Amino acid sequence: MRGEAVEVRIAGSALRAYADESLAAASLASGGRVLSRSLKYHRPRTFFCFEGHCSGCLVRIGGVPNLRACQAPCTPGAEVVGQNAFPSAEIDLLGAVDFLFSRGMDHHTLMTGSSVLNKLANKVVRQLSGLGKLPDVAAAELPDVHRFDVDVCVIGGGPAGLAAATATSRGGRSTVLVDDQLRPGGSLRTDPRTGRQLAETRWAEAVQAGVTVLARSTAIGFFPEDDGGVLAVAAPDRLYRIYARQWIWATGGYVVNLPFPDNDRPGVIAARAVGRLLIDHGILAGDKICIVEDAAVADDVAALAAALSAAGAEVTRIPLAEVTGTRGRSWASAVDTRRGKLDCDLIAVAATPAPASEGPRQQGCAVVLDEAAGGFRVAVNDLGQTSTPNVWACGDVTGYRGPTAAAADGARVAAQVLGAVR
Repeated sequence: MRGEAVEVRIAGSALRAYADESLAAASLASGGRVLSRSLKYHRPRTFFCFEGHCSGCLVRIGGVPNLRACQAPCTPGAEVVGQNAFPSAEIDLLGAVDFLFSRGMDHHTLMTGSSVLNKLANKVVRQLSGLGKLPDVAAAELPDVHRFDVDVCVIGGGPAGLAAATATSRGGRSTVLVDDQLRPGGSLRTDPRTGRQLAETRWAEAVQAGVTVLARSTAIGFFPEDDGGVLAVAAPDRLYRIYARQWIWATGGYVVNLPFPDNDRPGVIAARAVGRLLIDHGILAGDKICIVEDAAVADDVAALAAALSAAGAEVTRIPLAEVTGTRGRSWASAVDTRRGKLDCDLIAVAATPAPASEGPRQQGCAVVLDEAAGGFRVAVNDLGQTSTPNVWACGDVTGYRGPTAAAADGARVAAQVLGAVR
């Protein structure tokens, strides 16, 4: 299920890992916890979303800084070390800053009474903070740039995006799909009601239908001034310029945290990330798991809790209103509730995903602040059209639906796009 066995090195230790999983998943499966430290106070940080959308697992890989461990595949001989820490992310002596300045530190006014001391303080602060050092080896040359001219470009390879791209390609329209994850499938890979096998099947169906799938490729910006509009896409080894007659945004939603004290402690992880570890990688993230949940996603939590229990975990569900804080040092060890303390070795946070609407907004699409949808959703009409001509949106980016309903919405909108292309 997890691919071919390989050996990687994380924080100086050799670990057995698998080619189909991320370095973050391999670290957690082998007992690794703290991967990085916060910029200013050197507080322990680790993975939260497992989707590359938070900064909790930024590490140095093969001499290159600020790479997301959750989006870096396990390759033979991969070398992963922490950054912004001494001597290591697990044991960081620079964390004394948090103790010495327990009430906060404004480095802009530190030692400003003396110009000499202020220059010294600024130099020290620069050494103690930041996001890693420059790469060990400078890039030899700029990456290749490949151009696509297509009928349809779909951004997002989750259930909605895969369904939409497959449908437009089967309808005879040249289609390219852009997805920023290790393997397309999105939330299909996090939900026990769908699963890894369905994600692999949907991906294979898209390829068989003729879709050009750009995996591990991030849409970094839309530029309307360039020949009617171009989407710039960055992959690990090259860049893409995509020109399309029709655009479909299927970027889904971001996992979010819930508001309770000490919710940034390592060991507080998105419930969808816990599901991804179990469903996509076969990794049980904890033995005693407390799920802090928002009532709006109760059905999703019930499915995840049942799958975790079947895998051997002891699962406790806690409404957000009952939580008063968390405990633990470098890793969460308990949840404080209005009824007392609950011991655990993992806290899973289940909240309504926030629509990933930044891309459509760059293209001029109107958005609506919708509390029930979890944030700014893309506004669409009954056909799936946005406020921008030739631009469509489907799935969770228009408001949370869940994997099955998102796939159906993607297919429905694709049918409208086929008509528009004709």
